[in-house]
Amino acid sequence: MKDNNCAYCMQGELVAKFAYPVCELETSFVYIFKEQSKPGRCVVAYKDHVSELVSISAEQRAAFIEDCCKVANAMHKAFHPNKINYGTYGDTGCHLHMHLCPKYEGGDEWGGTFQMNPGKVYLTDAEYEVLAQKVRDNL
Repeated sequence: MKDNNCAYCMQGELVAKFAYPVCELETSFVYIFKEQSKPGRCVVAYKDHVSELVSISAEQRAAFIEDCCKVANAMHKAFHPNKINYGTYGDTGCHLHMHLCPKYEGGDEWGGTFQMNPGKVYLTDAEYEVLAQKVRDNL
């Protein structure tokens, strides 16, 4: 099921406003979040347009969480954060997705929750591709 107004469903230009594509996994699409104040921050978006984890079967939920774990492992190998924080949002977009936000000890926000766009650090497409390739190489 797709929603024509949903960036994650339509991909392309809509999702390109805030995310850079990395790859497709079993149940999800993986993106580098364009705001990179936390180097390596990714988004794992479920392939179908559902709002909640409870909207999918236990089997699909387990597969989605497994995709998130694969990305988290790749992020640990590629970027060496001290911790990854996980956030599932969608108040306005209503499409199941998880933010994987690497945290670095001694960095800003260490010991607290991460903010959506704290430093507004944006990169070039070439720089996003370098990050995306690091994740791909470690999946």
